[in-house]
Amino acid sequence: MHSIKNNLASSINFEQLRTFALVLEAGSFSAAAERLGLTQPAVSVQVKQLERRLGVRLIERVGRRIGPTPAGADLLAELPHVTAALSNAINAATFHSAGVAGRVRLGTGGTSCLYLLPPVLRDLRARYPLLNIIVSTGNTESYVRRVEDNSVDAALVTLPVSSRALAVTPILRDDFVAICQRGSTRWPDTVTARELDALPLVKFVSEASARGIVDDWLRRGGRTSPPVMEFDSVEAIKAMVAAGLGVAILPKMAVTGRGHHAELDLRPLHPPLHRTLALITRNDKPVTKGLRQVIDAVVAAGHAAEAAGAAEAAEASNAACCAATARPAP
Repeated sequence: MHSIKNNLASSINFEQLRTFALVLEAGSFSAAAERLGLTQPAVSVQVKQLERRLGVRLIERVGRRIGPTPAGADLLAELPHVTAALSNAINAATFHSAGVAGRVRLGTGGTSCLYLLPPVLRDLRARYPLLNIIVSTGNTESYVRRVEDNSVDAALVTLPVSSRALAVTPILRDDFVAICQRGSTRWPDTVTARELDALPLVKFVSEASARGIVDDWLRRGGRTSPPVMEFDSVEAIKAMVAAGLGVAILPKMAVTGRGHHAELDLRPLHPPLHRTLALITRNDKPVTKGLRQVIDAVVAAGHAAEAAGAAEAAEASNAACCAATARPAP
């Protein structure tokens, strides 16, 4: 039976289905023929061929009008799904021949812009030279509003985001670490807020999303003293710390990998602190080919960065365990 259905489906002409639907929509074979630019006998032949292939009558005359038989009504109800499936299949095939072009407006925080996006944007430009990606930087609160009002197409922000108008895709968990000038501070393996209490702290400006996350962690640990410096640039913070002018708490992304700085020491925090980065778009945003490529590339880069971070943490943990095991007993 399955084989018979497959053979039947493969033998049906889509034009016959379209003609069948148009006859019922127009109310007569002659009206359908006029719309199609065919003769009435040609339209009748297409419908009869379809009925013959299906082995069932599809159209019947009721008084002076025609209408669908029960089988015809069931077939008519399924045609929108057939049309949509065919359209999707054609789009999927022609996607590879049609160029990805146009404009995509992408918002992001400064740290992600510096350490996550450059290779993503480089690869996108190499693959799609006609795609114009306009990148701007700002904080999460600003980009939630800008995505909502459609002044940017997508944005990479820090969770939580509570807007019901937005689709939110988490892409990366980014831990925070404490940093100091290399060799300047004898820190334990993990650093608490109390251990930072007597040290000059360099922070992000108050508008930055990371600033609020760090301040909450410090307050929970009993640290309430103001910073000695504030910057809206993560590279400025790193430069000041490397010069011995204070310590800081930064996203790990900013000081490892592309963000590695030879003059900085870093330590994990206790209790651990992290932020989750997510890509946001409007729920009702039409996703162009260009926007789809940008979304997929940013999400893939976030997942890859998280996997690399997890592997690095596991390696560090194993090394610490081996070192502890190797220490002689007192």
